[in-house]
Amino acid sequence: KDVTKHATIPFKAAGEAIIVIGETKGHLGQSIYLREILGREEGAPPPVDLKIERRNGDFIRELITSGHVTAVHDCSDGGLAIALVESAIEGGHGFAVSIGSDLPAHVALFSESASRVVVGVAPERERALVELVGALGVPAARLGETGGPRVVFDGMFETTVAELSEIHETAIPRLLGEAV
Repeated sequence: KDVTKHATIPFKAAGEAIIVIGETKGHLGQSIYLREILGREEGAPPPVDLKIERRNGDFIRELITSGHVTAVHDCSDGGLAIALVESAIEGGHGFAVSIGSDLPAHVALFSESASRVVVGVAPERERALVELVGALGVPAARLGETGGPRVVFDGMFETTVAELSEIHETAIPRLLGEAV
């Protein structure tokens, strides 16, 4: 109804909280990770619970229209790691996150579990968002925050936004055998 109330993929500023809405359940079947890294196309795609999908979608829409979030990116195409990296590349802001999970690292990073969204939250809005999450019982976890030129997955790996951007921007020309 109001086009000024929207959110986009890029992280907007340093110091914003990075929160994942929804649960990571470890689904790798038919995932990009399975296909591109392991060279396999197998397994069932992640199941979708329409009730949870609607609840989380309504919640995200409320966060956007109320101005609680500055960035929003779903985790359906490549998982949490890809959503985070795409938001960093698009916004030019690095991040430091800790993926607290009982799942193996590759599963936590690349699972395409349904109904998950990464959001960026300005510091002055984080407390209100946490209270809203608690009141509504929507699963959410603070992963870290934006800032600086580096992309840090605590205890796993780190690189720079510039390096990731270069890889992203030159991938298709390299595949086509063109000079980059």
